[in-house]
Amino acid sequence: MHASLASHVESLHPEPVTDQDALPPGPAAALSALLDLSAPAARSGDPLPPLWQWLYFLHWAPQQALGPDGHLRDARFLPPIPDRRRMFAGGRCEITEPLRLGQPAERTVSLAAVTPKQGRSGDLLFVTERHEFRQNGRLCLVEEQDIVYRSGDGHRPQHPAGLDASAEPGPEGPWQLRLHPTETMLFRFSALTANAHRIHYDAPYCRVVEGYPDLVVHGPLLALLMLELVRRNARERRVRSLSYRLHRPAFAAERLLADGTPSDDGARLHIATHREARHATAEVTFS
Repeated sequence: MHASLASHVESLHPEPVTDQDALPPGPAAALSALLDLSAPAARSGDPLPPLWQWLYFLHWAPQQALGPDGHLRDARFLPPIPDRRRMFAGGRCEITEPLRLGQPAERTVSLAAVTPKQGRSGDLLFVTERHEFRQNGRLCLVEEQDIVYRSGDGHRPQHPAGLDASAEPGPEGPWQLRLHPTETMLFRFSALTANAHRIHYDAPYCRVVEGYPDLVVHGPLLALLMLELVRRNARERRVRSLSYRLHRPAFAAERLLADGTPSDDGARLHIATHREARHATAEVTFS
């Protein structure tokens, strides 16, 4: 079943790579502005909120290294499969202690797993990257990211032909954060995370090439919105671990609801639109 994709990655055994970042407050201040935060984490010495490490250790590749979709053509952890399509599927994070702004940090990235699977859209390849972050010689957090690849167009998932920009999703839990993403917001988030994937800023490409009805909201932005429920409603609690899954894309102009239900030791979170109750889900455990 999986021989076609598996055969391309039999020799994929990249060595880990380690890089450094000074963790300047600037990127955190920029994301705080993007999310209209009244109490941003943007000063040297402040703890970095969970998943905000995505603003750092960025790689700005030469323009000639990008493929027609805006992604890199080749990189250390990219599987060498033909006509590669990439989807961010989810991840996990264990936090021993938060990273601190303004203090040099080290990240080591390694390939944790490569797993061919059969999905509704055909053969898929699941790639898990492991990221270890250290400050002052101490391991502060370990993150794993799950990326899904498919080869060529295959059997593309079906998406709605039209979108209702006015319909509001109904709340479920006591924690709620509403967002109406715009083209400008998605463009700014792409810039903050060095993400050149055209599905987030090129509407004609989305519709004609990828088959989406509109610009796609970044999976990482959905995850950050879910975690923002915790930051705003349980400021005194420290997140020890979290996991999240991205189920179905949400699109620009749709009205999003980040919804959460806390418990004694954590919280369950999700992103909804009027079309879908669970575009993304997450679980958080407190220290």
